[in-house]
Formats: sequence, C-alpha cells, structure tokens
Amino acid sequence: MNHAIRKASELALDETTVTALRATLKATADEVVQAIIDEVPPYANALSGRMGGTIRRAVRTALGHYLNLASGNATGGDAGDAAYELGRGEVRAGRSMDALLSAYRVGARVAWRCLAAGAVPAGLPAAEVAKFAELTFAYIDELSAASAAGHADELAAQGRAHERHLEYLARDLLAGANPDALLVSVQRAGWQPPVSLTAVLLPAAQARPAYREFDPSTLVLDDLPDATGVLLVPDADRSHLLRQLTDRTAVVGPPRPWTRASASYARALRARSLSPDIRDTEDHLPELVLSADADAFADLRARALAPLQTLPAATARRLKETLRAWLLHHGRRNEMAAALFVHPQTVRYRMSQLRELFPDLASPHRVLELTLAVGLRAS
Repeated sequence: MNHAIRKASELALDETTVTALRATLKATADEVVQAIIDEVPPYANALSGRMGGTIRRAVRTALGHYLNLASGNATGGDAGDAAYELGRGEVRAGRSMDALLSAYRVGARVAWRCLAAGAVPAGLPAAEVAKFAELTFAYIDELSAASAAGHADELAAQGRAHERHLEYLARDLLAGANPDALLVSVQRAGWQPPVSLTAVLLPAAQARPAYREFDPSTLVLDDLPDATGVLLVPDADRSHLLRQLTDRTAVVGPPRPWTRASASYARALRARSLSPDIRDTEDHLPELVLSADADAFADLRARALAPLQTLPAATARRLKETLRAWLLHHGRRNEMAAALFVHPQTVRYRMSQLRELFPDLASPHRVLELTLAVGLRAS
C-alpha cells in the first residue's frame, strides 16, 4: 500500500466530500458487484445468496477504507491483508488469478465512475480530480497485487501439500498397505487409481527428470535407500515404457493391480540384486524364480547333482553340460552334439555314464529336479 499512501498524501479530501462519498458506498458496492457478475463469467454464480452478501460487505469495507486513506486517516495495511486473504480464498474456491484480476479491473472502473460522480457535485476542485483518479487506481492496483500474492502463496502451499500426499500414497503402495489404508491415501491425495501400476527403479538423480516424461498420474519417489528412485507408472504400454527408458539405467517390474504395486516393486528390487544388467524383469523370469529362495535352490542343486560330486571336476563339468543339453533338447542326440560341439558318439558315451550315475534319469520327478538344478548356466 506504500504507493497508494504516497498518493493519498498529495490528496486530502475535505470532510464534506468524504461524507458525501460515504453516503454512496452501499450503492457503489452494489454496482461494483453487479458489474462483476455481468462481465466476469466465473463470478456469475459465485456472488449470489450468502456469498454475494459477504462480498458486497467486503467491497463496502474496502471502499470505506479507501475513503479513510483518501482523507489521510488510514495506512492501508488492513486492506492489503484482506486482499491477500481474498487471493488465497479464490484458490480454495477454484477460481484463477485471471478471473480475480478481471474482477478488480471491472471494480476499479465502476468504483471510479461512482466515486467521481459523488465527489465532483460535493465540491471537489477540478484540479484535484486527476489526483483522486490516480489514488483510486493506485489503491486498486495494490489491492490486486496483494491478492495476487495470496493467490500464488495458496497455490504453492496446496501444491506442496498435494505433492506430500502423493508421496505418502507412493510409500503406502510400496509398503503394501492394506486396501482400506490405500483408499484413505488415495482420497487424501486426490489421485484416480488406474487398473495397474508398473514399478520402475532408477538412480535417484534420474527419477524426477524421467517422471516429467510420463503420464501426470505417475507417482514418484527419489529418496529411497541406496540412492534409489522409483516411478509407479499407471496402465503402462510395456514396449512403449521400455522405449521411453532406453537412455536411462532402469529396471522395469511387472504390471500389477494398483493395490499390489508393492509386488512389482519387490520383483524389480530382486532383479536388480541378481544383476545390474537386468532391464526388463519379464525377460528374466526363470532366474527370478530360481533365486526366490536362494537356500532352497542351493539345497536342491546339491541333492540333485550329488552323484556328480564323486567324479573328477573336469569330468563332472562335462557330464553336467551334457545333462543340461539332454534336458534342453529332449534327448535328441544330433542337436545335443551340435550344442556341445562334440560328435554324436561322444554324446552316446556320456549319456551312458549319466544313466549309470542317475538310474532313475527318465522319471518325471528326477527330470524336474535336474531341470531346476542345471537350468541356469551360472549353476
């Protein structure tokens, strides 16, 4: 309000003029409100009923404060505070700053017309009319600036609160919270649940930049342990998702119903722990299955391959490779020979050794155990 106060110091309305203008405040406020209703569409319904009465009183109060300022009896602080709160309230009412500024422009024009119509007949000298106009528009400008500041601060506050609620929701999803708790988080965050969510692990520094390339309803966290970031991507087209991540160090989990996003996240974490080169967990399901219980897998391998432990290491290694080829190629000797780069007769010889070591080699249960035991080359 400093500019308006300086303008007011150049103009001190006499008591006669102020009294005449005060008598017109109610009519002026009504005209201002009606003009806003007629000319600013977002306020067409907002200024009716109780809300309309409240705003009319607020306009009269602002005009009264303005007259105090014009007569040298006010500092302008209270009006600025009220305008600031008005700006915040407009955000909560869902109206844009453009709408409020339009209302101010209309209000300034109508208020000046009404005030001038009352001031001149009350004897305001012509030479002072220009100063009166400058004060009027300086006052409105500073009120609108205070409202703009309130509007911006409320938007920022709501934005920060919204981001916090989205982060809380993402954490609840990753933690596998129960559906009732998730629904509470969803409502608090104002988030529309998709059918599925796909977890994407990224280095923390890449999470926010990548997030900006995805659907706005994607959830993001970039402060997880080990400098990890995660995106929860709604209803992702997997091939498109992988293309979007081509230039990033990412691990993509499977799509899961949104309430089970924690399962997608857990698989991506486990895949990353297996190898830093895994990108699409769907391409590594056998490895993920066999590593789900590392101790059980180790016990299974030790038991299933125990007959080979009695042999020299080189012989055991050759027979294990042959056994793996036999399982993969369903016993087709020529295909086994090609895969092992040996003669078919060598395959025949090795298979006779294996049948001696594993008398029940053809039994379904033995085939299952051996398939799991030698299914990965790392084994």
